[in-house]
Amino acid sequence: MPHRPIDLHAHSSVSDGTETPAELVAAAVAAGLGTVALTDHDSTAGWAEATRAVVGTGLTLVPGMELSTSLGMNSVHMLGYLFDPADPGLVAETARLRESRLHRAERIVERIAADYDISWADVLAQSTNGATLGRPHIADALVARGFAPDRSAAFAGILHWRSGYYEPHEAPSPMHGVRLIREAGGVPVIAHPATRGRSTNIPERAFDELVEAGLLGVEIAHRENTAAGAEKLRQLARRHDLIVTGSSDYHGEGKPNRLGENSTEPDQLARIVEAATGWAPVRG
Repeated sequence: MPHRPIDLHAHSSVSDGTETPAELVAAAVAAGLGTVALTDHDSTAGWAEATRAVVGTGLTLVPGMELSTSLGMNSVHMLGYLFDPADPGLVAETARLRESRLHRAERIVERIAADYDISWADVLAQSTNGATLGRPHIADALVARGFAPDRSAAFAGILHWRSGYYEPHEAPSPMHGVRLIREAGGVPVIAHPATRGRSTNIPERAFDELVEAGLLGVEIAHRENTAAGAEKLRQLARRHDLIVTGSSDYHGEGKPNRLGENSTEPDQLARIVEAATGWAPVRG
């Protein structure tokens, strides 16, 4: 029998997805997945709900997170799997990142409000209690107020960095992010690093430094990675014997990405599980 798809990148309403962790689990079951990873931005707050929801479903849950990092002006997202969510270093850094995201979002809304009838209350109305607030919630507020037809259009227009409302995001270096995840017993995998016409979000020398810092994998099968960029990533993965993943980057109705549209091979998931010492998959 063929294995059921393994999707190692999905978001819930704890960050910028539109479904609760339990609803995400139900959607993964409905999509026929065998395994799904919950990887909310800078938060593990959805792990407990997702763990309860997966019981009896036959689905395997891989608890994780998408950690914000940056290299110069480039945002570099670092997926972390099966780490200890109580690790002091990671807890402190993610708390700082969530606070930074919040203040960044407030500054962006203040700038947009000078030209559009939108308020911070409009943004809060698009989030759930305790969610990691960020630009997707501002996009949803712009949609609700009629200034954009959908979230993607809001990002392509008002929230685009060329619009004049952009604010930089303070985040640790990718190298520090990798070390934090490894120190917490987790498995760091760089997320979709070959997007939007760039061969890679980071120079090859910096990629080599990430591997030296403890990077264990790279997300290659992703709708935003270019064909040329994905081929370059495959070469780097072979050179460094990295774990190779594929995933949807699902956000519910927040993005067109669908669960299982890209998937990870079972042997690659096995490598993640073997390398992790902080947590274990939850088998429903």
